[in-house]
Parts: sequence; C-alpha cells; structure tokens
Amino acid sequence: MFFIFGLRTKVDRSGVVTQVCRNCGNRAAQVITRRATKFTLFFIPLIPVRTRYAQQCTFCGAQYEVSRAEAERLPVG
Repeated sequence: MFFIFGLRTKVDRSGVVTQVCRNCGNRAAQVITRRATKFTLFFIPLIPVRTRYAQQCTFCGAQYEVSRAEAERLPVG
C-alpha cells in the first residue's frame, strides 16, 4: 500500500490599498495577498500548516510580510 501526500500552497488576493511604500516612499497601490499552505493526502487538502500575509508595492515591486492583524486592519478598497 502506498500514500500520495505533500503540501499545496494557495495564493489569494485579499485586496488593494493605497499607501506609502516602506521601500520606495511613493504613494502607490499595495496588493495584499494571503498564502495558505495545507498538507494534502491523495491531492485533497486536509490540514492547514501555515498562513502568511504579504504586501506588494505596484510601483517598485517590493514585497514584504505583514502580520495577520495588520492585513485585516488595512482598509481594503
């Protein structure tokens, strides 16, 4: 008997906010994304392993992680 298991990451775009970028200092749209990694068994996602939130500047392309509380606090438009 054999088992097929692994990890699968799903990326969801949570929204877009207009803020001053931490990297370039320009006021630009910032895309908020949520990356959820789950343990899979026979290609069925079962157990969430990790969830990360990121913010990416559309002007310079810099991307950095934000906390869950900060991602939920941002006014998504």
